Amino acid sequence: MSPTAHRVVILVFDGVTLLDVAGPAEVFAEANRFGADYQVVLVSPTGADVTSSIGVRIAVAGAASESAPDTFLVAGADLYPRNAVGGDLVEAALTLAERADRTASICTGAFVLGAAGLLDGKRATTHWKVTHELAARYRSSSVVPDAIYVQDGTTYTSAGVTAGIDLALALVEEDHGPYLTREVARSLVVYLQRSGGQSQFSAPLQEPPPRSPAVRRIADLVTADPAGDHSVGELAKRLNLSSRHLTRLFREEMSTTPARYVEMIRFDMAKALLDQGHTATQVASLAGFPSYESMRRVFVKKMAISPAAYQRRFRTAQRTDSA
Repeated sequence: MSPTAHRVVILVFDGVTLLDVAGPAEVFAEANRFGADYQVVLVSPTGADVTSSIGVRIAVAGAASESAPDTFLVAGADLYPRNAVGGDLVEAALTLAERADRTASICTGAFVLGAAGLLDGKRATTHWKVTHELAARYRSSSVVPDAIYVQDGTTYTSAGVTAGIDLALALVEEDHGPYLTREVARSLVVYLQRSGGQSQFSAPLQEPPPRSPAVRRIADLVTADPAGDHSVGELAKRLNLSSRHLTRLFREEMSTTPARYVEMIRFDMAKALLDQGHTATQVASLAGFPSYESMRRVFVKKMAISPAAYQRRFRTAQRTDSA
C-alpha cells in the first residue's frame, strides 16, 4: 500500500448481504482507475471467512482487531433487526470505529452501529422497511426514514442495498471531488446523485389495516369509485356518522385526516396504474385526481419525483431502442 493510499475496511459476517459488500467495494475499485488510491479490505469479527446470504463464500483478510481503517463500513443482512446483534460483531464495530476517520453502514448495518452505541445522538437511516424498528430500538438516534443516505459528522448511514453505491460515491466525492466521482458514476452506469428519497421504492399501503370497520369501509368506497365525491361530509353521510366523529376516528386510529387518507389511496392506485403502462394523463383520471397537475403535486410531495419520472424508473427493467 502506498503512503497516500486510503484504507477502506468492510466488516462482514455470516449471512451478510453480498450486494452490500460488492456494491461499495466496486465503487472504490473503479475510482482507482481514475486516479484514486483506495485499498479495500474485508474483515470479520474473528478473522474467519464468512458465507453470504446467498451462500457465496467470502474470503477475509483477517480479524477486525488486526485492521486500522481510514474508512470503516459495516454491511447489512436480513438477520437484522429480526435478531439481536451479537457481542462479537458489536465489539468488532467498536474497535474499527475507534480507529477510523469515518464510519458508515450499508442498509441494516445501521443496527450494528446502533447496538455499538455509535448512533447515539446522531441522525441515521436504514432500509425503508425497518426504519421504524431502528427508531424504536435506538431512541437516542434521530431516524430519517426517506433518505438515501445520511451524514452526521463523520458517521454515515445508508438505505437498502444499492443505496450503498450512492453512499460510496458520496465518500469518493468527499475525497476526490465531483469530476472524478462523475467519471466513476458514468463508468458504472449509475446516477451520481439520485433524485427523490427511498419512499419511491417502497410498497404501497404499508401501514397496518384500520381497526375500525368504518375506516376500512372508506378504502373500499374510494377504490370502487376513485373519482367520486369523497369529501368528509359525503363519506360521513354514507357511513351514517357525523363529520366530527369520522374525523376523530381518523385522527385517533390513522394519525391523519379523511382527505389525506383518500389521497393516499388514489396515490397508490396511480402508482399501480403507471406500473401497468397507462399514460400519466390516463392515470390521473383513473385514479380520481382532478387533473394531471394535482397528481403531479402529490407525487412530488410524497416521492420528490414526477409521475413520468417514476414510470420511467419502475415500469420495466428492459430498455427499448427509442428509450
